[in-house]
Amino acid sequence: MHHSVARYLESLRVERGLSPHTLRAYGRELDRLEEFLDNRSVTPEDATLQDLRAYLGRQTTGRPATLARRLSALRGFFRFLVKEGVRGDSPAERLVGPRVPVSVPRFVAVDEASRVVEGPSQDGWFRVRNAALLELAYGAGLRASELHGLDREHVDTKERVVDVKRGKGGKDRRVPFGPPAAAALEAWFAVSQGTALFLNRFGRRLSVRSVHRIVRDAGVLAGIPDLHPHALRHSFATHLL
Repeated sequence: MHHSVARYLESLRVERGLSPHTLRAYGRELDRLEEFLDNRSVTPEDATLQDLRAYLGRQTTGRPATLARRLSALRGFFRFLVKEGVRGDSPAERLVGPRVPVSVPRFVAVDEASRVVEGPSQDGWFRVRNAALLELAYGAGLRASELHGLDREHVDTKERVVDVKRGKGGKDRRVPFGPPAAAALEAWFAVSQGTALFLNRFGRRLSVRSVHRIVRDAGVLAGIPDLHPHALRHSFATHLL
């Protein structure tokens, strides 16, 4: 089974561009399934609907989203076995999971977004960096991981476009941004140097965690607690509409 799981996870990485975090979660789930089936002297080729129900019944109850991901891993794996000709059918298709409530992404009003991007935290060099990061996050609707992965060469302030490499789904895209973000980036370029676009105090690439912290701190200063980059991204899309 281990070889089949490895091939399945590789197919998810290549064909669907799933994130490393999701691939690790699927891998852990299928490792647990393998151990359970081994204890029952059952192989994936012979596993039945009853085997899978017994496996799910042995798992610690979690949040609906966790249970839904668990079922998704099982269904996807057994569909893969059918596609590869290892099995003739998938016993996981008849598994019934919880209904996961759909959450509405948070967004802020236009004036609130303006207060956030125009009032970065910290002083001096850090404030210039934070202003550029906030303006680009909101002005181009970028994710925290995308901001983290940008290099200076990916940004063209004259054309006002940014080339996002391996965004959601592992796809590249070119995104426009406005004059405020261009001006903030030009100011940042004047006081920094390096391959990565956004740097930490040691001159290395800024981490995703630090991107979250910069957005959160700017939100606190603007009177918006617990602000995160995805809220700015959703606000960008909402305000465009």
